[in-house]
Amino acid sequence: MSVTPCLWFNGNAEEAVNFYVSLIPNSRIVSVARNTEATGNPGTVLLIVFELDGRSYQALNGGMDFPFTEAVSLSVACDSQEEIDRIWARLAEGGREVKCGWVKDRFGLPWQVAPRRIPEWISGDPAAADRVMTEVMRMVKLDIATLERAWRGEAAHA
Repeated sequence: MSVTPCLWFNGNAEEAVNFYVSLIPNSRIVSVARNTEATGNPGTVLLIVFELDGRSYQALNGGMDFPFTEAVSLSVACDSQEEIDRIWARLAEGGREVKCGWVKDRFGLPWQVAPRRIPEWISGDPAAADRVMTEVMRMVKLDIATLERAWRGEAAHA
């Protein structure tokens, strides 16, 4: 048994998947299923199975517009500020910066772009977690150096 998230698109699944696999390292398109006479629009893309950083996803051209919401998002754990900056900039192109490390891409899919260490910083010591989350709430795109200083208890903008 396996569980695979399926992302619903309204005709632009192929464009979205090509964008996502170009953005995230260790990603690829696994297979593309095309519509037949039975499903309508023969030859057009129906379902794409793809991997982002080795994890399996599906993209379905469902034929109706069911917009994404923040109730489900993709989270990218970044090792450096350069990674955050690169991923953020690409996702924001034609999309919308939100806050607290969230950005909606041009397809409407919400993403969280955050330092890989954030779970460590917000668990354990409640005072450190509070300092880190106070900084997160002030930011749009997250800044690793500022969050690490908050975690260590150093002045916010030292």
